[in-house]
Amino acid sequence: MKIALFPGSFDPITKGHQDIIERATPLFDKIIVAIGTNSSKKHLYTLEERMQWIKETFSENSKVEITTYTGLTIDYCKKVNANYILRGLRNTVDYNYEANIAQMNRAMQANIETVFMLTSPNLSAINSNIVRDIIINNGDASQFVPKAIQQNFKK
Repeated sequence: MKIALFPGSFDPITKGHQDIIERATPLFDKIIVAIGTNSSKKHLYTLEERMQWIKETFSENSKVEITTYTGLTIDYCKKVNANYILRGLRNTVDYNYEANIAQMNRAMQANIETVFMLTSPNLSAINSNIVRDIIINNGDASQFVPKAIQQNFKK
């Protein structure tokens, strides 16, 4: 069974994340969207809100499962029998960052492969940090996030 883990904080999930997951669905038997938890990191949205929005966004996709984890992504892959780590790339900066992580993960666990997918060109500028900034400053970020969360922004 081809199981991919798509890790992230998803604070909030964006249309870029949604694009990668939807386009990867035909490639895998299951995609586990794994929200990494880090108690030292300050999030705009609660873990429960983020989980709910992802569940709503993919409610009609039986191949997508949502979960949370702590610790190293590579260790969580082993725990859930994921043989792939799915990562989206918007640009060369993302590639340079993600390639280093992929190489380190491969050194720790050679049988888990990282698969990179390029974000669709019309979505490549979307970044969770920028979306959070727009929301914090009372801007309209609805065009950058899935429909499931557009009406639920904290002002």
